[in-house]
Amino acid sequence: MPLKETIETEYKNALKAKDKTKISTYRLILSSIKDLDITNRSGPNKKETDDEDIKKLLKKMVKQRAESIDIYKKNNRTDLLEIEQNEYNIIIEFLPKQLGDEETKKICEELISKLGVNSVKDMGKVMGELKKLHSDEIDFAKAGPLIKELLNS
Repeated sequence: MPLKETIETEYKNALKAKDKTKISTYRLILSSIKDLDITNRSGPNKKETDDEDIKKLLKKMVKQRAESIDIYKKNNRTDLLEIEQNEYNIIIEFLPKQLGDEETKKICEELISKLGVNSVKDMGKVMGELKKLHSDEIDFAKAGPLIKELLNS
């Protein structure tokens, strides 16, 4: 089932269950998808919105929530923190599971040895290959510094 349909189904279930947190979060997601549809239909590169576009959108939303969570923690705003955390948890359910730090490090090490690179100058090659092979399952905000560290050692 396409991702958009899955989200719409979950939205309908939340409406039936009268779960206010989920309802507002799903509305937010569906609204963003609708904006994305409009953007994709207008402009020079007309195309249908596919699951990859929606995943990118959801990743962006997750990143925004994570940044807000950090800010709210620093400023001791538990009321807002709870709201953002709930939205974060709901949105992340629609994304593929991210690999942990150990698995990410192992994949990066294997890729570096496979490509035969040993300098930070080659970091772009490693990142490019990593994005080709593992774009959905690796957090690149963590992978970048890790690759830099591996190439420096």
